[in-house]
Amino acid sequence: MLLSLIAVSAVLAGWGVLASRMERWRVTAPMGIVLAGVVIGLATSDRVADGLNTEVAEHVAEIILAILLFVDATDVRGGLFGYEPKAAMRILFVALPLGVALALVFGLWLLPGSSWAVLLVIACIVVPIDFAPVSSILRDRRVPERVRDLLNVEAGYNDGIISPLFIFALVLADQQSRADTPLQALEAAIPQAAKAITVGLVVGTLLALAANTAQRRAWATHQSNRLVLVAAPLLAFGLSLSIDGNGFVSAFVCGIAFKFLRHSHDIRRDLELVDDVGFLLTVGMWFAFGVAAVAIFEVGITLGAVVFSLLALTVVRIVPVLIGMLGTRFNRPERLLVGALGPRGTTTIVFGLLAFNVLDQPDEHTVGLVVVLCVLGSVILHGVAAPAIAHAYAARRPSSRDAEHSGPGK
Repeated sequence: MLLSLIAVSAVLAGWGVLASRMERWRVTAPMGIVLAGVVIGLATSDRVADGLNTEVAEHVAEIILAILLFVDATDVRGGLFGYEPKAAMRILFVALPLGVALALVFGLWLLPGSSWAVLLVIACIVVPIDFAPVSSILRDRRVPERVRDLLNVEAGYNDGIISPLFIFALVLADQQSRADTPLQALEAAIPQAAKAITVGLVVGTLLALAANTAQRRAWATHQSNRLVLVAAPLLAFGLSLSIDGNGFVSAFVCGIAFKFLRHSHDIRRDLELVDDVGFLLTVGMWFAFGVAAVAIFEVGITLGAVVFSLLALTVVRIVPVLIGMLGTRFNRPERLLVGALGPRGTTTIVFGLLAFNVLDQPDEHTVGLVVVLCVLGSVILHGVAAPAIAHAYAARRPSSRDAEHSGPGK
């Protein structure tokens, strides 16, 4: 444990000092943290990895996911669905389900021996995108602004939208669960979702209205405004669990309600503290991921899992996006760009850890292996290819055309 603390602290300190230069080299903090985790994993064999398969690790992962869902929902720029609402809804409600279905089909082919419930869990794990490994892409001006805005909306909402399906599939896949059929799982999931939505709406609304009142009457400070946003997801998550609701859905809905009703002069400034808290918590997830990768690779790698992961990063992402965005005002190169820029990161890791702690062998190893292959593959593939794709796009299309195709309000 002491060795782990030293390694993580050293990487964080080094990245903090050299962050700007590292970004120019396309090196992000998660990359360094994963490398530190791999080194510790090699040095400690599977002693640290065993600690990941515990109830404490599961609860930590749940809290991290709740905070991430809240932050993602409140960090969406523009209106409820950004500056390109039609395209955003196509991505979230057409491409996302198509991606899950396609991943499920590939799983049936390449991951034999796993039940359809486990394969649905895996599909929910590998489909959501997250820009933690290559966050600079969302600031890269070589990528059209409306493409970046669309990706920002997708990354903000896709994990929250898919989390109820993930929980449903995990309940079915859990051999210790009392739900033996999809109908039984739905009978448990629907009341949980209803309670969660109610709690999320109430907490988000009340906190936003209270913060607005405090702002008008000068009751709050900049620091206290930031504290409200740290407390909000934890409050929604905890209250939802206390009445047997889905805490993840509650935190996500709370974020949407808070963003929609909060009249802040600078919501980004208010989000700074919860953003930093979320970043530090995800650092722990990335470190645990690096440690777990060593233990999982020691058990063995299957060709089917490798091929499935490659397909998940490419075909499962690009084909549904191209289909879902038909009829939008995005041209074909822009649709390809949206499909190509779909990294996997923190959400995949947290979902994977939750599944890892619930499932038994051999499903436990299958899920762990797919998570490791997908995230490592994404770090390499998108870390190298995304800047090259952005450069190639900019070289083909002059920047003046970018301005012509930017979304409303730009």
